[in-house]
Formats: sequence, C-alpha cells, structure tokens
Amino acid sequence: MTNGPLIDPASAAEPPPTAFHAVRLSERDVSHLPVIWAGDVVVVGGGSAGSAAAVAAARHGASTLVIENGGFFGGTAAAVLDTMYGFFAPGTDQRVVGGIGWELASALLDVGSAILRGNTYGAGLGVTYEPEALKAEWDRLLVESGAQPLLHTRFTASVLDGTRMTAVVVLTRRGPFLVRAARFVDASGDADVAWAAGCTLEQPSASARVQPLTTTFRVGGVEQPASTAELHRLLQDAAASGAYRLPRREGSSHHTVLPGVFHTNLTRVAGIDPTNPWATTAAEIEGRSQTVEYIRFLRDRMPGYENSYLLSTSVWIGTRETRRLIGRYVLDRDDVVSARRFDDEIALCAAPIEDHDGGTATIWRYVATAEGEPPSGKTYGVPYRCLVPVEVDSLLVAGRSLSATHDAHASARSIAQCLSYGQAAGTAAALSVSAGVSPSEVNADDLRQALVADAVML
Repeated sequence: MTNGPLIDPASAAEPPPTAFHAVRLSERDVSHLPVIWAGDVVVVGGGSAGSAAAVAAARHGASTLVIENGGFFGGTAAAVLDTMYGFFAPGTDQRVVGGIGWELASALLDVGSAILRGNTYGAGLGVTYEPEALKAEWDRLLVESGAQPLLHTRFTASVLDGTRMTAVVVLTRRGPFLVRAARFVDASGDADVAWAAGCTLEQPSASARVQPLTTTFRVGGVEQPASTAELHRLLQDAAASGAYRLPRREGSSHHTVLPGVFHTNLTRVAGIDPTNPWATTAAEIEGRSQTVEYIRFLRDRMPGYENSYLLSTSVWIGTRETRRLIGRYVLDRDDVVSARRFDDEIALCAAPIEDHDGGTATIWRYVATAEGEPPSGKTYGVPYRCLVPVEVDSLLVAGRSLSATHDAHASARSIAQCLSYGQAAGTAAALSVSAGVSPSEVNADDLRQALVADAVML
C-alpha cells in the first residue's frame, strides 16, 4: 500500500486562464447556432436545487427546461450521499423545511425507501434514503410537473444582451445548441452560469478557505458494528500506529435502508481548488485510494467489519464548496450564530456551521449558541437577496452557490436548504415572467405568500 497519494492534488498544475469571451457571448456570437428549446425558464443543473426549481417554476405555469450534464436528476444527493440533513432543527424533532423538499422526502419515507436517522454530531435528524429510489422520485416529480427534462447536456456559455441574459449555449452528443428563455436559474453547484455571465463571485484560491472534498463509499456484509465513538478512537489509534494513511480521524459509517449495508463518510482531500480540472482529477484518484485504505482499516480494526467488502464508491467525489455568488445580500457568520431573521427570507435553517476545513477533524458551531455549547433548536432566515446577482437582471442562483461567506455557507449548504433555495428561485422566476419584471423586482411579500401556499415553512 502506498504511503502517499498516487497523485498529489495539492501539487496539480493550474490551467491557463480562460479567455472571458469564450464563455460570455453576445447574440451575434451565437447567431449560427440552432435553437434546441425556447420558453420561459431554463434551469441549469439538475441536482437538489435545480430539480426543485424546475418543479416549482413549472407548477407556477412557466414553460420550463432543466438541463443536467449527467444521466439522472438529484445531483450530489443521488451520486454521493444517502442522507438529507437540514429538515429538522438539531436537538429537537422540530421540522423547519417543507415544500417540495419535504414532499420528496415524504414520498420516499411512505414507501419504505427512506428512514429517519439521528446524527452522532447533533446535526439534526436526517432522512436516509436509497439513492436509486431518489433518482426515480425526481423523474416522477419533474415529468408530472410539466417541466421538460434534458439529460446528457453540458452548459458551455452564457449569452447576454447588455445586462440581460438571453440564452445559454449547451453541448450535446449532436453538438452545440442554443437554449433561449426569459429567465435563468443557475443551479450548477459551481455557479458556472453566473461565472460565465460575469457576476461577482467569491472564488477558490490559495488565500480563500474552501472545504475539502470527500469520496463516500458503501460497504456490504457489515454485522453489528461498534459505536461511532469507538470508530473515532480506533481511527486515532490506527493513524498513530503508522500502519495506515488516514487523513481524517473522525467521520461516520452508518446503517442504510438495506440490511448489512453501511454508508461511510470518512475520506478527506483538502487544500485544492475544485474548479481546477487537474486538481479535481487528482482528487478523484486520491479519494478512491483513500477508500481502499479506509476499507483495510475497517476490516482490520473495526468490530463488525471483519467480513465486509466494498460495494461502491460515490459516482463522483463530493464537493462541499467552490464558487459562491456575491449577491444583493451576503449571509455571514453573525447572521447564523445570532439566528437573524429577514423580511425577505425564503428559507429557514437550523443547521450548525459544519466546517471540514479543520485538519483531521471538523469544526462545529450551533445556531444561537456560544462556542462548544449544544444545539439550541433555533433557526435563522435566508434572504431572497442571497439568490439575486447584482450584475445580471434575468438570472437567479440557487443551491450551494448562494451568496454567503465561507462560515455561513458551512451551515447554509445542507441538502434540505438547497431544496428550499431551488423552490424559491423557480417560483420567483415564474412570478417574474408572469408579472413582466426582472427577478430583482419580484415583490418579496408576493413571493413569500406563494411559497407558504406551496407548503414552504417560513
């Protein structure tokens, strides 16, 4: 077994800077491209936020297209994770997220494809689901909403007429096409559309903290395992022995809906810019290399794993943070820890600051508590302005690229909240089309009333 990474992600070469005109185009630049679709709302990215945005926009009467690069909807929730956090306030059974997110979770719970599961760290009750069931449920919700799904299609450029976004260029297996719409929702996870359009962003760099990446994996043949506390003790002992390369000495390995199958969140690839393709390639390889080492540790040292075996690694490495919008409001640490509320809030969050940029451990800080105190059960609001760029008036940004500082983002990025941001963005996009105003001019009271009518908790 190697003592170090096969490829060191931290030493990956930086690609040459992208020429700005290569991604931000004018109408004249794209006049030769055929139009594959035109309508009211285009959502780029079919993860949790994007799928929710598409369902919401379509339900509010907008002709809607959702573009996804992969072959399924659900994004990170379907490809990397098996538990959605953020629905419940830590330390209580109080649910703080409803709407399309809870509709999705309830559908999985009702048919036995999901269970409610406590979290060792106190992040709150989670919804642990079968990823394959999640994919199928998103298919159903999207098709029944009337939204048009488009898979295996990659966003490549934003088209602007002044400050107004008019189209996006996409690449399919039949070549490039133009997609036209009145409103756009960037749910790419990396703020790709906003970046290409020239919006102001907080970008990964050597000086800016960015959370590390994680390859999750599933293990079969697990018998009754020891506790999480014992797992952490054994990780520390194994790392101290020098016999194992274990960059993270805590984390989780938890039961799933399937008997004998455990899902783990143990690996850690830190210190890279996830928008650097060389570094991300090395991170994928390193994540799988770490998986092999953690499997060896589990089989050697962890009671209950003696006869276990690797079932699968995540479809791609889990990315917590890349580019973040600097929008009309920037959510910050004080907003989170003081449980601040806003007149234009479109989502609630009680999730703790969960910062994995802490070496071999994770930094936790709960809402409305002092350092080191247990969860309070209190919530803060996320303003609609966190989804609204300053520079482009026909675009909204939903999901983990919302406008927030590194610390606030470490709380606000939970899947349940991303579902809420998507629903708010899709609803706002549809309302702005019907009212004939830009997304920044949507009346916050009207938006909130529409969200509450759709079972969103505010």
